[in-house]
Amino acid sequence: MWKKCSLFLFVLALVWSCTSEVPASAASSTIAKHIGNSNPLIDHHLGADPFALTYNGRVYIYMSSDNYEYNSDGTIKDNSFANLKSVFVISSADMVNWTDHGAIPVAGANGANGGKGIAKWAGASWAPTAAVKKINGKDKFFLYFANGTGGIGVLTADSPIGPWTDPLGKALVTTKTPGMSDVVWLFDPAVLVDDDGTGYLYTGGGIPGGSTPTQEQRANPKTARVLKLGADMTSVVGSASMIDAPFILEDSGIHKYNGIYYYSYCINFGGVHPANIPGGQIGYMTSTSPMGPFTYAGHFLKNPASFFKAGGNNHHAVFNFKGEWYVAYHAQTVSLALFGEGKGYRSPHINKLVHRADGSIQEVAANYAGVAQLDNLDPYQRVEAETFGWNRGILTEKSSAIGGPVNNQHVTGIHNGDWIAVGNADFGSIGAKTFKANVASITGGKIEVRLDSVTGKLAGTLNVPSTGGEQTWRELETTVSGATGIHNVFFVFTGNATDSLFNFDYWQFTKNNATAVAAGGTTYEADKDTTLVNSVVRSTYLDNKPIQYVDFTAMSEASIQWNSINCALAGTKNVKFKYALERGIRNLDVYVNGTKVISDAAFDATGSWGIWEEKTIQIPMSSGINTLKVVTTGTEGPNLKSIHISSQ
Repeated sequence: MWKKCSLFLFVLALVWSCTSEVPASAASSTIAKHIGNSNPLIDHHLGADPFALTYNGRVYIYMSSDNYEYNSDGTIKDNSFANLKSVFVISSADMVNWTDHGAIPVAGANGANGGKGIAKWAGASWAPTAAVKKINGKDKFFLYFANGTGGIGVLTADSPIGPWTDPLGKALVTTKTPGMSDVVWLFDPAVLVDDDGTGYLYTGGGIPGGSTPTQEQRANPKTARVLKLGADMTSVVGSASMIDAPFILEDSGIHKYNGIYYYSYCINFGGVHPANIPGGQIGYMTSTSPMGPFTYAGHFLKNPASFFKAGGNNHHAVFNFKGEWYVAYHAQTVSLALFGEGKGYRSPHINKLVHRADGSIQEVAANYAGVAQLDNLDPYQRVEAETFGWNRGILTEKSSAIGGPVNNQHVTGIHNGDWIAVGNADFGSIGAKTFKANVASITGGKIEVRLDSVTGKLAGTLNVPSTGGEQTWRELETTVSGATGIHNVFFVFTGNATDSLFNFDYWQFTKNNATAVAAGGTTYEADKDTTLVNSVVRSTYLDNKPIQYVDFTAMSEASIQWNSINCALAGTKNVKFKYALERGIRNLDVYVNGTKVISDAAFDATGSWGIWEEKTIQIPMSSGINTLKVVTTGTEGPNLKSIHISSQ
């Protein structure tokens, strides 16, 4: 639970709470991410050394687990980095609304992470970096981290949010790795999977000479390295190559643009610097080869102190998302807002990065405004409550609620007057009919659904009774009105002012009936009037109601055939599959009237066998009665509940 991390935030919530309900209008304040801004990405907890991985239309940010440290009298200590034993993960499809995926308990030595640490040999997990690579036909994810300054470890998973395992049981890179013996600080990894699938790991830093380095040692530390990774991404090929990065301190970064490799890093602070290599900023070098040699080319990101009044170390990651380039970095904005000084506690930020026509990088303009929302949010799909753009007073913690993503979280620490909000929810022209939420409560309270502001138009109110416990979950629903078009949506929490009201797992709106009528089409269940080969009907619950679905058994050419699809007219139809798939990607061949019409239709993971999503495929059909069959291309497929067929 984040309560220890956010003690001050918790106290603020109590201050706002009196002996009766506080009007929502009295509680519009945020900590550091103010309504309409995108930076910092989150402010309900911290996160340092951000690295960005883009995958399937989302960007995942992996961060060191900055958590507040306290003196015996409850005051905040300066950050000693003693809490960097986990990796925090958040993700977004639009760069404003971020989903909190909780903490990966990486370090496992000496009982770290409550004895649940994954890497039992590691005492710390600093500055994570991540990569995805297709291995044996499946996407595999790799999370690299620093065990303090003494080595680099790696975890693997089948999804970007886990679950994670330690494939080696030891460090991947140490000072005994060929070419690494002269590295002062073996930490701050960055990873690149090149166009040919070859992986490269960049790491190192520090200044030789101990506490009294010479000017030459500061100017040419020679402590950066690049290593070629094996095809499995968990081994090293050959010896590391030295990157002669001038005035390097730490923070390796790597990206490729127009065939040029950009190695970037944090410039050190000491000694006499030439004007083009300013201390504490992010410098960069270029090469035509991922292994170098690299040539110094300039700098592009000033120290955070230049923008946010609190400085400290500078850490970054350059990435491309939906056709644009960005840089993720950290700054002490949240701790500054809470305590009036940063004290070394970092939070993640993103701003746009521009490559000039000559290949040089334009100076980044870091600010609180950040990146404008890239896409609208669909309120008619299940949205995790721990997905929000802005908030006041809440925390997040690991949840026992079923049906969510890996390491599912929920919103907690909810008191009277607290709220969360999402940016640019698109209700369409017909609008919403109902709002439902999955909640757990001893005390109870209300969720006010408001449009555009904390005190904006009240679209509906959901009454939350006691469900019998803080982890006893119940889905509740209420009607809403006036929710049409695009709005920021605020979920304002009210109730007994002296108690925590309830926990909040997910929410979803449903469309007005007119939308469903306009859409037309017919739904065909997978368990009715179908022929099953090597597949079986099973039962589960959806929206607290029993449903049947078909499960492909682990045999080759398992299939489901719908036998009586009636089409008034011939032509291409929209066939919407309702399916669930915990992880990975599974493919199906599609047959109509005995003829294969589509090969290897890919079904992406929904995140859990309890999460049902929809995938639409355009499929040609004849007039009259048709059969439609889907066949596994390997030995497994997604679980299928139904298909919905309509004209294009």
